[in-house]
Formats: sequence, C-alpha cells, structure tokens
Amino acid sequence: MNLKKELPLIGIVILPFTYLAYVWNNLPNKVPIHWNLKGEIDRYGDKSELILIPILLPLLTYLIFLIVPKIDPKNKLNKMGNKLNTIKFLTTAFMSILALFIIYSAKNQTFTNPNYIVLLIGSLYLILGNYFKTIKANYFIGIRTPWTLENETVWKETHKLGGKMWFIGGLLIIISSLLLENQLNFTILLIITSIITIVPVVYSYLKFQNLKKQTK
Repeated sequence: MNLKKELPLIGIVILPFTYLAYVWNNLPNKVPIHWNLKGEIDRYGDKSELILIPILLPLLTYLIFLIVPKIDPKNKLNKMGNKLNTIKFLTTAFMSILALFIIYSAKNQTFTNPNYIVLLIGSLYLILGNYFKTIKANYFIGIRTPWTLENETVWKETHKLGGKMWFIGGLLIIISSLLLENQLNFTILLIITSIITIVPVVYSYLKFQNLKKQTK
C-alpha cells in the first residue's frame, strides 16, 4: 500500500469520526436512529449507536477495497490501475458524505431533506455506471453471475449494458429527487434499483445461452 496516495482517502474516512467527536458532548443521550419514508423519526437510540455509522459506512467500504484486490485469485482488479482507485475513492467518499449527513440529522433531531439521500444514491449510480465497462472480470466487483464469471464475452457485454442502465437510472433518480416528493422518490429509487439490478443478471444468462448454442 502506498501510504502517500492513500492519505487523502484516509482523511475522507476520518471526517465523520472527527465530526462525531466534535458534536459528541452536544448530543442528547437519546438520538434519532431511523426515519421513515416521509423523513419522520420512527426510532430513537443511545447516542453511542452513532459510532457504528462511520464504522459501517466509510471505514468498512475503504477496508473492503483495500483487502479485496490482494485476495483476488486472478489478480484482475490490480490490473485496472487508476480506474479501480477512482471507483474506490468515489464509493468511499459517498459513504463518508452519507455518514456525515446521518450524524448531522441525528444531532439536529431532523432529517433535513430525505431527497438529499436519493440525490446522493442517484449520483453514485450514474458515476459507477460510467465505469462499469472498464471493470475486468473478477469475483468481487461488478455484475458477478455464474454466466459472466464463466465467459469473458458475457462479462463485457453484460457490463456494457449494465453501465448504460446504471448511468440512465442514476440520471432519472437525480431528476426525480429534484422534482418529486420524498415518499414518491423512494418508491422510484426502489423500482429503478430493482430494474438495473435484475435486467443485467437476466441478460447475462440469455447471452451465455446464446453463445453456448453458437458454439455447438
């Protein structure tokens, strides 16, 4: 690991921990832990539970991206070079921003605007979709089905389709977050997420079967 290159990302991971430490003494013993689709608080918990937010979001994400390339049996992830580093940076930064937003909302006893979460998720989908076609076949990152892992052509074609779908899906989610109401936004988010997840999986199976017939 090149510590000099990792320092900016480590700083991003530390941000929500630092912010939580800064506001800790001003937090009540019971803070909002969960909100419903309307942005209303529906569960309170001990403020110590907030420590899990930066641990499970930016820190865990960063550690996964740090460890997975080292245990990749085919070493394909390391061959992605800067593209993998970009995906790692963007995903970890997203998780750090999300953690900051949750801690801020807990401190202020209000979920300022749930549409911000939808906007963030849409932005992540859009950015990741842009990188899908550059992901090499591996066991950890990407659309990993038995058919994409079995055939490199299926992997490439599935990620080409998946990339377009995630990009367009992310764009639609961003637009809906700016124009529509909270509850409707979360419904649209769930529908689009289901579509961009399920369709590439089905496509990978059909593509694999088609190639299999051609080789007979």
